[in-house]
Amino acid sequence: MSVQEKVEKNLGLLIILTIAVISVGGLVQIVPLFFQKSTTLPVEGLKPYTALQLAGRDIYIREGCVGCHSQMVRPFRAETERYGHYSTAGEFIYDRPFLWGSKRTGPDLQRVGGRYSDDWHRAHLINPRDVVPESIMPSYWWLAENDLDASDIQDKMKVLRYLGHPYSDEQIANAPKELEGKKEIDAVIAFLQSLGTALKGI
Repeated sequence: MSVQEKVEKNLGLLIILTIAVISVGGLVQIVPLFFQKSTTLPVEGLKPYTALQLAGRDIYIREGCVGCHSQMVRPFRAETERYGHYSTAGEFIYDRPFLWGSKRTGPDLQRVGGRYSDDWHRAHLINPRDVVPESIMPSYWWLAENDLDASDIQDKMKVLRYLGHPYSDEQIANAPKELEGKKEIDAVIAFLQSLGTALKGI
C-alpha cells in the first residue's frame, strides 16, 4: 500500500495533514504582510477622520451605502481610467471596519472626495434624480432633517485612539462642538469629501 493510499484511508491522518498544509499556506501568504511597510503604515498625508467625518461614516454604514457602493479601486485600466489611482493598503489604516465592498450598483466612491461640490452631494442625497436623472439610488431626505447626535463621539474617538488613531486630547475635547448644530447630511457629505484625497495627486 502506497503512502497516498494510507493517508486517504486514514481519516484522522488526512484531516491532520490537510490542516497542516492549509496552515503553512496561510502563514506563507499572511506573515510577510506584517513586515511590508506599505500595508502597515498610512500613506503620506493621511489623517484620521475628523469628528464630523467619523460621524458621517457611521451614518453611511447605518444607511447601508456600502451595499451598493464599493470603496476600492482595483488596479485595472478600466477602473483607474474611470475612478482614478488604484487603492493602496496604506489608505485604509484608519478605517475600522473596512468598507471595501464588492457590489457596484452605484459607482465606486473611493476617489469621490473633492470631485463634486458640497451642494451637489446635498442635492444628490436628498433626491438623486435631480442631478443624475437615470439614477436608481433611493432618496435620503431625512438626513437633511435629522440633527446629528454628538452624545458618543468622544467615546468613539477615545476607543480609536486606543487602537492607534493619533487623536489628541484637544481633538477629542472639541469633538462635540464640531458636531453642534449640524444635520446628519452635513456629516455624510464631510465623510464623502474625505474619501481618497490622500492619493488625489498621484
